[in-house]
Amino acid sequence: MDKSEAARDEWPHLMALAQSGDQQAYTRLLKALVPVIRSLARRQIADDVLLEDVVQDVLLAVHRVRHTYDPASPFLPWLMAIAHARGIDALRKRGRHSLRETDCDLAPEPLFTASEPPHSQEELSALLDQLPARQRQIVEHVHLREMSLSETATHTNLTVSAVKSLLHRALSNLRRLGAQHGRS
Repeated sequence: MDKSEAARDEWPHLMALAQSGDQQAYTRLLKALVPVIRSLARRQIADDVLLEDVVQDVLLAVHRVRHTYDPASPFLPWLMAIAHARGIDALRKRGRHSLRETDCDLAPEPLFTASEPPHSQEELSALLDQLPARQRQIVEHVHLREMSLSETATHTNLTVSAVKSLLHRALSNLRRLGAQHGRS
């Protein structure tokens, strides 16, 4: 058994220690995983900037779902599944952004214009809560989840025209509510 295999055999034990609160074991594990994650992600992604974003996203995902790992199970397949899913998510997101840049008819209008005052996260949440449920749902899908109009239409069982209409009404309402909020 070579050194890298011995280190990989230690990952389930390090994760078990990390799950029980051992920060040093968790730090050792994450440091050991970075080159492996980079190698796994490079199989899907050629762009170095996107690759590093995916590496960071995988590390965050491992952190968020570390409680789901069973130390009695192999570690590498668990990590590979996370890395593969995050790589696909990154490529899809990049694809959605490029679609938005080239297809003007499907580009959603901005949440607020440059002439409007910026709002804090709490203010935006409060404004969104004042919208009718369907309008709020459309804004959340398009602007917060960064879904395209056609993806939102599919997800909500609406036509793209209906999504555009709801989004336009929602944004008009948000601008009106935001202006009223700014005056109060």
